[in-house]
This record gives sequence, C-alpha cells and structure tokens, in this order.
Amino acid sequence: LKSDEDEPRRFVVVAIRDGREIAPTAIGMPDSVAAAPPPERAPAEGFGPDPIQTFHRVGCVADAATIRERADGSFEILATGTTRVRLLSVEASGPYLTAEVEELDEEPPGEDEGDEAGALAEGVLRAFRAYQKRLAGASERSLATGADLPDDPSVISYLVAAATVLDVP
Repeated sequence: LKSDEDEPRRFVVVAIRDGREIAPTAIGMPDSVAAAPPPERAPAEGFGPDPIQTFHRVGCVADAATIRERADGSFEILATGTTRVRLLSVEASGPYLTAEVEELDEEPPGEDEGDEAGALAEGVLRAFRAYQKRLAGASERSLATGADLPDDPSVISYLVAAATVLDVP
C-alpha cells in the first residue's frame, strides 16, 4: 500500500462469505465494541483449516487510483474493478493472505445469445428504474426522469451492479 504512485497498484477483491473473519469494531457498532482495542490476531486467524472456504469464488482485479494513509494507520483506497477472476487457492502461512487466481474471459455473446441478452436487459432496466424510484422515495428525493440509460446489455450489467446496494448472502 505504501508503494510509489507510478508503480501499478493492483490487488484482487473477493467477498467474504460470513464476515466473522474480520474484527467486530467498525463505524455503526455500539460504542463499547467500537472503542475496544482490536485484538492481536494472526493473519489467518478465523479462516479455519481451509481458508478458501471463507471466500466467494469469483472476484475482480482492482486498480488503486488513490491510496491515503490515515492518522490511525488504516488506509483509504479508491479503486476501480477491472478483470473478473476465479479464486483457485488461498495461502495463509505468511504475514498476509495471498491467493492464486485465474482471469475469467469476458467473451462477447454470440448472435443468439445477444438477442437473449437484449431481451433480458429490457427487464433488468425496468427493475432498475423501479429500484431507483423506491430509493428516491425512501430518501424523499426526486428522481431525475428522462435520464438516458445504455442499450448495450454488458454496459447495463455493470451500471446496475455499480449502482445497486446489496448484501452478500
């Protein structure tokens, strides 16, 4: 994280399945929990005998655009996801967890698949507009109408994924 800004700063992001593996201190936690000093932990503690079971299998490579160290020693990172990857193995013997991954191909759909994707995209856009309206109503904000949304199914998939607030099951 403290590398030169001119060097590529890439890392893989993979969702944790349960969340027990991270410290329970965080913004939004009760003051008694948030104020407690974090316990000393080994890097692999809490991940069980096979750390790969702790993670979802698909994640993405992230390119860090900005990395700022905070006064408390933690980091604020602004990154953009680029390439999807599949998690093959997780190594927990060093000071940090490391993983072996393989890139997933993002092949454009064939002609028949393209028609099917277009039909699905229409339904996704309808659901996304309804979702936006519900969010706008919940926060008592007005929703800008007439905003042009993309036609390309792959662009729609990224737009909806980026704009939707979801809990990972």
